[in-house]
Amino acid sequence: MHDDDRCPCLSGDIYGACCGRYHSGAATAPTAEALMRSRYSAFAVGDEAYLLATWAPGTRPDSAGLGAEEWRRLDIHRTERGGPFDTAGVVEFTAHYRDPATGTRGRLHETSRFVRTGGRWFYVDGVREAR
Repeated sequence: MHDDDRCPCLSGDIYGACCGRYHSGAATAPTAEALMRSRYSAFAVGDEAYLLATWAPGTRPDSAGLGAEEWRRLDIHRTERGGPFDTAGVVEFTAHYRDPATGTRGRLHETSRFVRTGGRWFYVDGVREAR
């Protein structure tokens, strides 16, 4: 992924001005939704280090579980709190993917919880519904 490519989170911005700045460490996500978008983009570009670094220490696994899926589209359904002055937030989304080995398309629907600690947002966990 190049900085001038369209960002995978489909914000309309280029990667370097959107999620790429979070992935590189040049900035931190200011809201729970921004962190969720950047984590989706990290799955899309295969950035496991970023996924683990933005996972709350109390729930962080040993591996982010990157697979071969090609992440195609992100739809944000709702957010609750999660602003720059909140300490917790919820983001409900659907991520659309394609399995390159089989050509099968699928959707992952999740309601994710986030916490802000020390001025940084972290992913805690989510309730998933794979489709």
